[in-house]
Amino acid sequence: MRALAAAPAAPRAFHASATQCATLRELEGRVKSVKNIEKITKSMMMIASTKLAKAQRAMNAAKVYGEANNEIFKNSEAVSPSGGKELFIVVSSDKGLCGGIHSSVARRVRSEMAKLGGEAAVSTETTEGPKIVVLGEKTKAQLARALPKNVSLSFNQIGKDVPTFADASAIADQIVSSGLSFDKVNIVYNAYVSAIAFESRIMEVFSEGALRDAPNFGAYELEEDTVKDLAEFSLANAIYAALVEGHAAEINSKRNAMDNASKNAGDMISNLQMQYNRGRQATITNELVDIITGASAL
Repeated sequence: MRALAAAPAAPRAFHASATQCATLRELEGRVKSVKNIEKITKSMMMIASTKLAKAQRAMNAAKVYGEANNEIFKNSEAVSPSGGKELFIVVSSDKGLCGGIHSSVARRVRSEMAKLGGEAAVSTETTEGPKIVVLGEKTKAQLARALPKNVSLSFNQIGKDVPTFADASAIADQIVSSGLSFDKVNIVYNAYVSAIAFESRIMEVFSEGALRDAPNFGAYELEEDTVKDLAEFSLANAIYAALVEGHAAEINSKRNAMDNASKNAGDMISNLQMQYNRGRQATITNELVDIITGASAL
């Protein structure tokens, strides 16, 4: 009678064992998948670390260009005329997997546009707001949704390698020849703060008219025909400095993002491995219980 009573329980035990085996196979597959992801993120972190040294050297050399511009504007006391037109140049790149680099400058642009007059700063059918030039596809996608009528010009193929002054000059020439009128340019970029931090900053560049009207600009004793060239050269200088520093901040952020991803993958592997071991122990325990129960029944 005991053998007959124990017989109906066998199918349920077999079904539970099969379910546990399926769960163990799923856990084993997830562990393998996360380990492959960990290998990829570690490789990307090593590549970013290698590129960062080169980007930092270029950044230190390019900062001189931005400092030269600031000295000219500071000593000449150049200011934007009251009610003058402002142009925003947003520096980002085409690449992702680098933390909040792109959203940082996008938020800064939206904040600055709001300071200029809230909703009035946004282009409408009757009001022309400040124009935006975007360097990089990632931030362009964000600003195209938030400020679609303000984005006037964009550039791609940004961030593949360390930017050069030739790249900045080509961008400056395209902006000048596009017909966009402005009295002051606000270059929004990510500044390299430390190995673990970056922040969005604004570099100001003034137009030919603002330089000519500056109170102390006459101290430079330049011919009037060279003011236009100086303004265009200052714009290229500023774009170059912002591009190179933004590139260094992006590579650093990518390295940190891949490092965090590798650590998270390691933690996930540990948790999944613990679940797998517990499930395996439970399966072995159930099988031993079935063997003992069957032996007792016989």
